[in-house]
Amino acid sequence: MATEHSLTRALRELLASQRTAALGTLDEHGAPFVSMVPFAVDPVDHSLVIHVSGLAAHSRNLQRSPRVSVLVCQAEVAGEPVHALPRVTLDATALVAEPGSPEALACRAVYLERFPDAEPMTALGDFRFARLRASGARQVAGFGAARSLDAAELTQALGPAP
Repeated sequence: MATEHSLTRALRELLASQRTAALGTLDEHGAPFVSMVPFAVDPVDHSLVIHVSGLAAHSRNLQRSPRVSVLVCQAEVAGEPVHALPRVTLDATALVAEPGSPEALACRAVYLERFPDAEPMTALGDFRFARLRASGARQVAGFGAARSLDAAELTQALGPAP
């Protein structure tokens, strides 16, 4: 059985336990814009999948400039310190799938596995699936437990557990 770094395991668990992320895009003037998006992890493709409306500002932004930043953070617990909350910031490129394409269907399957109640939304004409391919990340797993990850390390963390 292959062993896995404890921080890689912690990152995989964080991504599995949280269902929403803060998506950072750039608007038409180059100003940052952050919004909340539900996400699913595709362990076969080693990427995140989001489902976004063409009416949303972040959708227009990522189609214009596909470089994005994604923050996934453990939920706050009342009365507990917040400074050491486990979190990861991913640097990624968004690839919007053409509706009806094999890529869109693959994204749909991954997304609906995590969010089966979203199935009716997948039939709406203004929604698109986007795959977020991470090229680097900064992970904080708690006080004194932080690291930067390159694309190869992210491939392992976003893939199936060993």
